[in-house]
Amino acid sequence: MTEHTSEHTPENPHVVRRGSGVPLIAVHGNSVDHRLLLPLDDALAEAGEVERIYVDLPGFGRTSALQDDGGLPELAAWLVDWIRAEVGERPFAVLGNSLGGLLARHVAAEFGAQVLGLGLLAPVVDPDEDRRTRTDLVVRERDDAFMSTLDPDDAAPFLEMSPRLTRDTWERFREHALPGVRAVDEEALKRLSARYVLDAVPEEAAPPFEGPALILTGREDHLVGYRDQAALLEHYPRATYAALDAAGHNVHLDQPEVAEALVRAWAVQVGRAASD
Repeated sequence: MTEHTSEHTPENPHVVRRGSGVPLIAVHGNSVDHRLLLPLDDALAEAGEVERIYVDLPGFGRTSALQDDGGLPELAAWLVDWIRAEVGERPFAVLGNSLGGLLARHVAAEFGAQVLGLGLLAPVVDPDEDRRTRTDLVVRERDDAFMSTLDPDDAAPFLEMSPRLTRDTWERFREHALPGVRAVDEEALKRLSARYVLDAVPEEAAPPFEGPALILTGREDHLVGYRDQAALLEHYPRATYAALDAAGHNVHLDQPEVAEALVRAWAVQVGRAASD
């Protein structure tokens, strides 16, 4: 793990912007950064006139950590405040993966009808790992000849995450996941892990979300599973739910074609909602 270096404070987080129009906030997960979601940019652009806003959460990527308490309640409050300052009263959409999916659900509960659409990729449903319905990480495809060429330090995090141990999956992981893994602030991660609980379950704190929603999971996701996410459907009556074969926690890196098609379809729905 390399030493975390940051160029931006939580008051001015590192953000990558693409396009212009209705804001679409992309929120990454734990131990990675905004780069994990960049492979979906072309699909998200199908929403039409939208500004895709990829943010590095405090303690991840190029944004420094929150001071003092840096647990999940503080991170959720920071995200709500930052989005409010970013979008004002404008309608917006939000997409989150893993921890970012939990935060995106919190954002939808906080902002209500101001949120045009909600996208969830391998979302954390319950922060308490002991209450999750998880599955085993089963390797579905393996190129032993290629894997033998990797540096062990590079291969280790890949082996921990993917059921498809192939060159093309590795190249996506190397470009979009590994840099964030190496950039994480370990002290900030410890503080987050020590208070990894929200004050309220998002779906219990707000009425059902009526906008277009996507819940995308991987059948081999050993971190958050795919069953608990299906239980969210009652709260999201317009949600599309999918559990992809041969996909782990980085579902869109393991199965990019199917994931991008589903994200594209959701983005088109968001674009239609924005134009209504």
